[in-house]
Amino acid sequence: MTSPMTSTVRRRRIVHVVYSFSVGGLENVIVQLINRLPADQFEHVVLSLTTISDFRNRITQPGVRFIELHKQPGHAIPLYPRIYKLLRELKPDVVHTCNLAALEITPLAWLARVPLRVHAEHGWDAHDPQGKNPRYQRLRKLYKPFVNHYVAVSKDLDDYLARAIGVPASRRSLIANGVDTDTFAPRVGPAAAVPGCPFVPGQHWLVGTVGRLQTVKNQPLLARAFVRLLREHPDMAERARLVIVGEGPLRAEVEGILEQGGASHLAWLPGGRGDIPDVLRMLDCFVLPSETEGTSCTLQEAMACGLPCIATAVGGTPELLDHGRAGVLVQPGDADALSDALSRVFASPGEARQLGHVARELALSSFGMAGMVRQYLDRFCLGRVQAIHSSHANPARP
Repeated sequence: MTSPMTSTVRRRRIVHVVYSFSVGGLENVIVQLINRLPADQFEHVVLSLTTISDFRNRITQPGVRFIELHKQPGHAIPLYPRIYKLLRELKPDVVHTCNLAALEITPLAWLARVPLRVHAEHGWDAHDPQGKNPRYQRLRKLYKPFVNHYVAVSKDLDDYLARAIGVPASRRSLIANGVDTDTFAPRVGPAAAVPGCPFVPGQHWLVGTVGRLQTVKNQPLLARAFVRLLREHPDMAERARLVIVGEGPLRAEVEGILEQGGASHLAWLPGGRGDIPDVLRMLDCFVLPSETEGTSCTLQEAMACGLPCIATAVGGTPELLDHGRAGVLVQPGDADALSDALSRVFASPGEARQLGHVARELALSSFGMAGMVRQYLDRFCLGRVQAIHSSHANPARP
């Protein structure tokens, strides 16, 4: 006879809802949560409103279900019956929606009697880089009663939820994205080039960035700054080389800037890569030229690798770089300032090493992966009894 003390406890089922599941910081957070949350306590479903890419292969936890709905451009209303039916069939304990595009699923989750609805804001929409769009604010307020708890990945997003949307402190948490500081660690010994790289670490000074080539990441700014750097300091052309890892709609613009500036042969754009830790370890300087950010996973990873970092002062980036103590901050869109910062880091190897050392120490102390997972674990179990009791009641007023 089985003792009640040894009976198996049913695992909590989490449905992670995203607009798309491809390479990106938001998706990486979901991967890490699925792989690291206790497997004896949780099971997972990834529900993409559009498509799911090979990025799913980074999930090592067995038994994860993937569902893609192939939503067409525009509102998801035509998919509502199917989504409602899916949620009724899946019977999740938690629906975890990410960013504005997935937020409209929360009323369906409430209607489907999902006990706990957690919504995470990872960064601004490309069409609303400062969060000032009145229509998007109205939408967030409209859906607010159906969300039990909010997660923001940066202080500016947390402040936005409080100030513009009116989410009380009791219903929101600030959880910075975590980074695996063992996988992303400083190089040991001389730097080595990754396969396919035409440059020689040590002989060349490699400055680079990693991310999707899209408007909010603004890689053309880095290309313009690099061209200006070589124009203002022609002697640097012997050593300075540019590495831009990622794929997306801005590729042609970046290539055009480099070609027009006569710097195409000094740059390498390999597209997407699966060896980002090794790519970062061969760099001498990392740049994040974004127009807007929440908490940048790639910046955190570069910091964990002990790289001197230059970044635009947007979103949660100043907090990550300790307002300049762990890296150089420049104004967004300012190619001249970025070029000058590159020149400064190149010309001051001692300062560069110190910035990288501080960045690594900050990564270890402030945004380790274990801390992020522990906080999400608390959120996914948040108010379990209260959420179950209130799940069938009318949502609170906005």
